[in-house]
Amino acid sequence: MTQQKHQREDRTLVIIKPDGIQRSLIGEIIKRYERLGFKLVGLKMLVPTPEFIEQHYTLDTAWRQKTGEKTIAGYEKKGLEPPSRDPLEITAKILANLKKYLTAGPVIAMVWQGAHVVEIIRKVTGGTEPLTSDVGTIRGDFVFDSYQMSDNDNRAVRNLIHASGSPGEAEREIPHWFKREELVSYKVFQEKILYDVNLDGILE
Repeated sequence: MTQQKHQREDRTLVIIKPDGIQRSLIGEIIKRYERLGFKLVGLKMLVPTPEFIEQHYTLDTAWRQKTGEKTIAGYEKKGLEPPSRDPLEITAKILANLKKYLTAGPVIAMVWQGAHVVEIIRKVTGGTEPLTSDVGTIRGDFVFDSYQMSDNDNRAVRNLIHASGSPGEAEREIPHWFKREELVSYKVFQEKILYDVNLDGILE
């Protein structure tokens, strides 16, 4: 019987987007995740190409349809008429804006490791729309952008960060951004406190 992987080996992808870098929030963003006890195992700065960004968003073959449907539902929930009733037409516009946004300057790609890292980093990062993100989250504390404003300006919502939405998404996204040899396995002392069953060694 194959032994199940321990949760401390969970990994997720985080991208600090061009606006996060331009607003000098790199250290603040990393500090939020590091303070939780997560371990940074991959880090690089790059300027992605439009093709690379399109590949990122379409790693999930259902992304175009799901995103279009979600956007239409969002308009309807607010009592607004969506720009189109065709999910794929809406997603084509969203993808074009995302490619323009994420290739406007350098981004920082990171892989973080730790127990329940996907879910907790999503929680600390905040909702996709900064306007409705909770106070105390990164987006809620540092951005005031909204879907309404980005729609009016015909651009992607500026929300500082991309974070994998699920463990499955993380498994697809990490190899897209990092080669296996670019991820480093190492130990940090705080893991003894976070994961050691009996807290052995504190008084030694």
